[in-house]
Amino acid sequence: MSIVERQVDEAEKKLMKRKITVLALCAMLFTLCGPVEAQQSGKVPRIGFLDNSTASGSAVLLEAFRQELRKLGWIEGKNITIEYRFAEQTPERLPELAADLVRLKVDLIVASATAPALAARNATTTIPIVMTIAADPVGAGLVASLARPGANVTGLSSLSPELSTKRLEILKDAVPRLARVGPLRPTRGTIATDLQLKDLEAAALALKIKLEEIATQLDPKGLEIAFQTAKQKQVKAIMTTDSPRFFAERRRIVELATKYRLPAIYFQKEFVDEGGLMSYGADYNDFFRQAAHYVDKILKGTKPADLPVQQATKFEFVINLKAAKQIGLTLSPEFLARANQVIK
Repeated sequence: MSIVERQVDEAEKKLMKRKITVLALCAMLFTLCGPVEAQQSGKVPRIGFLDNSTASGSAVLLEAFRQELRKLGWIEGKNITIEYRFAEQTPERLPELAADLVRLKVDLIVASATAPALAARNATTTIPIVMTIAADPVGAGLVASLARPGANVTGLSSLSPELSTKRLEILKDAVPRLARVGPLRPTRGTIATDLQLKDLEAAALALKIKLEEIATQLDPKGLEIAFQTAKQKQVKAIMTTDSPRFFAERRRIVELATKYRLPAIYFQKEFVDEGGLMSYGADYNDFFRQAAHYVDKILKGTKPADLPVQQATKFEFVINLKAAKQIGLTLSPEFLARANQVIK
């Protein structure tokens, strides 16, 4: 090969290397610009959150949900957006709010309880729906079975009806000669409320306790009237149905139970954190954290029908001795020994 030929060959090799380098840089730039382009073209996943209570009442649960999403790589305002809709304690608004989320063409709807999940399911049969705290999703008609949901709805079940009966048993053991209990239920009930009360009635019959259901408006005046009614009906203890709507009003409910000196058992530890007497139930915060994992899987392509509904497996019994003292209730050492946590 002549000197000229070698020079030409080397020049061609250098030119080829430059082309490869330019192509590699272009590929890198395309990869980097892809997510930005996707965001600019509106491809950032958008999820809807549907709740029948209030933003302030659900704040602690929503934060648990967002924190878990962040751990999974979904950061609100960056690579995911969330549309929040709250019924403000008026369940009649849920169908309208669910329809609004469907009109927005969200990629997924997170429903905080049975009633929001039903409203979402009635609004769409195609958009995936994740339940965070459904009392009895099979009984409510949300899923075909826990193992095989069968449609566009999946998520978590709180076992509320079964846990309500357990709370009644605990009240019976805590309050000497307890014969009359007042379950507070929302004036505008839901399927979940009806299911809980049905199981509660059967348990009350077995425990020889008379139930005095108290319809409750979930505002300050309505709650006060509910406790006045409880006193008039001579109930000796109260409990609330398991509902995000009562959860949102937990501070006021605890204050009234103390004011009227009524022993009470609640479905979440947060009531005890506010000064309530006792709680027995699953962990709501954990439900919302687990819901984030369902969201993650569905956004990555898994179908809701292929994700079994998870049931609560861990339950906590918490007692507040200070609250017991405030209402003049003495709890036996044997009873206290059953608690997972005793607050002094």
